[in-house]
Amino acid sequence: MPLGTDTKQYETPNHPYQGERIASEHSLVDRYGLKNKEELWRAQSELRSYRREARELLGQAQDDETVIRRSEEFLNRLKRVGILDETDELGDILSLEIEDILERRLQTVVYRTGLANTTQQARQFITHGHIVIDDQRHRVPSYVVDIDEEDLVAFDEHSPLADELHPERAEGQ
Repeated sequence: MPLGTDTKQYETPNHPYQGERIASEHSLVDRYGLKNKEELWRAQSELRSYRREARELLGQAQDDETVIRRSEEFLNRLKRVGILDETDELGDILSLEIEDILERRLQTVVYRTGLANTTQQARQFITHGHIVIDDQRHRVPSYVVDIDEEDLVAFDEHSPLADELHPERAEGQ
């Protein structure tokens, strides 16, 4: 077995059938064009790890230099990827929602910038290699887009979709 494949990157729900949870998961999968619930569970696990780290840092002495440094590094990382605003503090991490994580995926950014008509089409453009970030092709829809990379998301210049008259291009693009 290859290295790193023996552990899952997400936690499944504790109870197999909860109608309300299943309905909310289904709505998120549809809204963000996720392939399956595993992608949603991966994002939820990422959110849980952010909250866990924030609680751990908040629980330590706030005047300790290492705690201050770790807190600043953690906040800067989340601000760089756009999960937090510049004015947010450590306590604001505890109020994050799953949508805050899903909005930073390349798939959602491609859809929100108008390069695709739907989130599913955005996913297809990415996996087929039509999307680049600063001339670097990305084929992973779950790639987390940094704030400074957001304006660099575009069609690959060699892609047929780079032609504005292509029938699959979004209206007004």
